[in-house]
Amino acid sequence: MHKPADRIRNVALIGHRGSGKTSLHEALLFEAGATNRLGTVLDGTTVSDSEPDEQSRKMSISLALSSFEWDGRKINLIDTPGEPSFVADALGAMRVCESAVFVVNGVMGAEVTTRRLWARAEELDLARMIFVNMLDRERADFFRTLESLKDAFGAHVVATEIPIGSEHDISGVVDLVDMKAYSYDGDSRENCTEIAIPDDMQELAEQYRELMMDEISEVSDSLMERYLEGEEIAHDEIVEVLKDGTNHGSLFPVTCGVATGNLAVNRLLDAIVEDLPSPVKHGSLKLPEITLEADESKPLYAYVFKTRADPFAGRINLFRVYQGVMRHDSHVMNTTSHNKERVGQLLVFSGKDSGHADEFGPGDIGAVAKLKETRAGDWLAERDEPISMPQIQLPAPVMAFAMEAQGDEDKVFTSLRRLQEEDPTIDLHRDLETGDQIIAGLSQMHVEVIVDRLKERFGAEVTLKPPRVPYMETIRKPAKAHGRHKKQSGGRGQFGDCHIAIEPREPGAGFEFVNQIKGGVIPTSFIPAVEKGVVEAMAHGPIAGCPVKDVSVTVFDGSFHTVDSSEMAFKLAGSIAMKEAMTNASPALLEPIMLVTLSIPEESVGDVIGDLNSRRGRPQGMDSVGGGLTEVKAEVPMSEMLTYAPDLRSLTGGQGDYTMEFERYEEVPAHLQQKIVAEATAEEAVSA
Repeated sequence: MHKPADRIRNVALIGHRGSGKTSLHEALLFEAGATNRLGTVLDGTTVSDSEPDEQSRKMSISLALSSFEWDGRKINLIDTPGEPSFVADALGAMRVCESAVFVVNGVMGAEVTTRRLWARAEELDLARMIFVNMLDRERADFFRTLESLKDAFGAHVVATEIPIGSEHDISGVVDLVDMKAYSYDGDSRENCTEIAIPDDMQELAEQYRELMMDEISEVSDSLMERYLEGEEIAHDEIVEVLKDGTNHGSLFPVTCGVATGNLAVNRLLDAIVEDLPSPVKHGSLKLPEITLEADESKPLYAYVFKTRADPFAGRINLFRVYQGVMRHDSHVMNTTSHNKERVGQLLVFSGKDSGHADEFGPGDIGAVAKLKETRAGDWLAERDEPISMPQIQLPAPVMAFAMEAQGDEDKVFTSLRRLQEEDPTIDLHRDLETGDQIIAGLSQMHVEVIVDRLKERFGAEVTLKPPRVPYMETIRKPAKAHGRHKKQSGGRGQFGDCHIAIEPREPGAGFEFVNQIKGGVIPTSFIPAVEKGVVEAMAHGPIAGCPVKDVSVTVFDGSFHTVDSSEMAFKLAGSIAMKEAMTNASPALLEPIMLVTLSIPEESVGDVIGDLNSRRGRPQGMDSVGGGLTEVKAEVPMSEMLTYAPDLRSLTGGQGDYTMEFERYEEVPAHLQQKIVAEATAEEAVSA
């Protein structure tokens, strides 16, 4: 039997890379009895970082789902990657959960990725709770971190616990709701003892309880009156109001502890079931076509939010049931591909083990193997009715590499497509200009991980070549040219002859071909051949052999031979004319300019802007985004940004983050043009 929807909690662990989400996931599973030992990221023994590349890089790359019980509730816990390159999985998890626990490093406070994902959680109306982790580290400070969280996310961030002791001496927590204290000894499940609040902390605890009650009472008018009159408020009522306030973002409770030491993890589990909403309490999902309610008597609707490419089990799809019941050995419709799918085995993940389930009820999250046509983003339903989930805006891939398949090319591309199902931020395409197969991701590390996974999982190998900047060429003034192709040698000859005029167009206006032939000097049937020749010539501009853009070409005169003229001859004539015309039209080399948006600590702004200036960057403005961070926008040539990530990390002590998007093409400064031409010539010589 499935769990009733009001006994389910769907929770994503979210936060900046290195804040300890995976360690917390591990500790929550251990404390709840889903695993028998506390694994560590350092030893590569955690449940959720099960892939070899996650263990070697000591970071999460894919989301991991674990389901377990605590206090009679089923918790579906999703550990998500904090590295921005793998943000698609974090966003996918947030889409199907009612709640997120934001994990924050007690030394660093609110970091860039945390802020970015917080804004997304707000868009998705998630209930949010914060766990301040790593309080046993040097320079960790709960109260300083709390201030940085209030700076970043507003006054409704409110501590419901405070730590006893600090750094290496942290020994427990004070629960401000019950005004009870708990001390922890060792990392076993039985490590928690209730104690009296230490004398030297009584005043501090009362001060923070008052701050908490001020915030909580704002959510409920009836509670506020009684609280202001000095009445004692019952524990259950505080919890109820806290839960109501947390449900739709009026309150953000802050808890604390040390995941690696299993300190106060039991308290976090209690807070998850007590303070975070069930699918029923959070409310129905309103979509353009239908409103879905966590009701098992209504028709089934389940949303697939993650596809895993497994070389042994085939495709595994993780889904969230929004309405109705998903049963094994049943048939469902994929409303995207309009195919019928047979649901064979349903899977439930608990720690490293997966078990089988008979059914998943409304509000629950589960997995199914071996569906033929289903991918992340699809809906499974009883009937094939149109239904759409609002799209999550994913960042665009900005780091592109040319790649070469080693061995079986088909195997490489099939395997890459399967990895692309798993991670929609991977872009695969053939560059029409250079003919290269391109693989693009959100960062260099992202692409390296894809290549590692390709080899590890599918035994397919590729070599990466540094990405080529897609330079273009254009012309700056009008020119005319005459193209003639004539060949007379035994038998039928070849003859094509045309006059063309070319002129520059507005940037971005593209290519235009105009036919002004009068009196049939070139028969109409040969005009498309002239255009074809012109277009072929434009694939290799006169400066560095780059594609030419934004040109208008007019064919205005020519001649033909009744016997010797052919399409091929006119194509060659068009090509000859175009090459000559471009050379005489003051050609210019263009480079792509990117709009770069950076989130950096205030103290690094000077260094970062100095560095951007040295990269020919033009700052476009800056904004303080709170919590000691500044957002800087700048226009920078793509060629200067190819290896930017490690440089930004060292300039900002690992705190900086950036995204890039294409803005426009601009002329390359004369002093750099020779260098690019020399490189292009050398490359051509090598490939020849």
